[in-house]
Amino acid sequence: MREIQFREALREALNEEMRRDPLVYLMGEEVAEYNGAYKVSQGMLDEFGPERVIDTPIAELGFAGIGIGSAINGLRPIIEFMTFNFSLVAIDQVINSAAKVMSMSGGQYSCPIVFRGPTGNAGMLSSQHSQNFENWFANTPGLKVVVPSNPYDAKGLLKSCIRDNDPVIFMESELMYGDKGQVPEEEYLIPIGKANIVREGNDVTIVSFGKIMKVAIAAAEELAKNGVSAEVIDLRSVRPIDYDTVISSVKKTNRCVVVEEAWPLSAISSELTYNIQRNAFDYLDAPVIRVNSMDLPLPYAPTLIEAILPNVKRTIQAVDAVLYKK
Repeated sequence: MREIQFREALREALNEEMRRDPLVYLMGEEVAEYNGAYKVSQGMLDEFGPERVIDTPIAELGFAGIGIGSAINGLRPIIEFMTFNFSLVAIDQVINSAAKVMSMSGGQYSCPIVFRGPTGNAGMLSSQHSQNFENWFANTPGLKVVVPSNPYDAKGLLKSCIRDNDPVIFMESELMYGDKGQVPEEEYLIPIGKANIVREGNDVTIVSFGKIMKVAIAAAEELAKNGVSAEVIDLRSVRPIDYDTVISSVKKTNRCVVVEEAWPLSAISSELTYNIQRNAFDYLDAPVIRVNSMDLPLPYAPTLIEAILPNVKRTIQAVDAVLYKK
């Protein structure tokens, strides 16, 4: 099986779906003439032309609204935000229009649209460009929220999202676009809402999603050197959440650590912790521990970024705590 970059996997998904369905189009800042801010849409303007690969002004509220209107009227737009930090400018359109039109119309109208782009920390970008909003969007009925962690999942999930009849938030990472992974040449789809057990284990369950899966996997590898068998679960999507896979794992390992980049208050990890104690309380041998970013805006200095974000050291410390080790 060939190995390609995360951005190439996304590009293949976009190209394949646009070739398959003429109603699909891509719109956003710098997606056409510049080949995409992160070169995800490289070469797409040449193949599909300016009617289907559309450059926009720096006006997220405007082009998000245009995309939603076109989706309600039968097209299948993919709206790229240069970063989900900028999606806050368009959040009224996403939440009050895209997410609610099915309910408000009594099922007469759907809104098959994908909003995609990078989320979270991407290095020294400081407070206003380093935020995670997965839990914000996941708190909205009517939206689906997908956060892939590797090229294989990115392609299969994006294709499923484009074909879905509901509005989908598809969150990537600037720090993953260059990551390489094995991706089949033949077509495949990954269903939305099905978690992936990326590493089996018996002593503790580690749950994460998106680029923080790198932290979870690295921590599990370090723990294995000391005889601790960690089961690692990649949620893949945070609305819907595959509770069944998580609960089944916790019933086997009896301990759980959830690792998430977002701030701790009302996070996805909070929701998981509640559901674990509600559905697997009698199986727990220790309280669930969450490893989140510290509760403050992300600074600029690399040393402070490392201290504030979830990392391998903090994850191992959390596992040691649920195992009642020093």
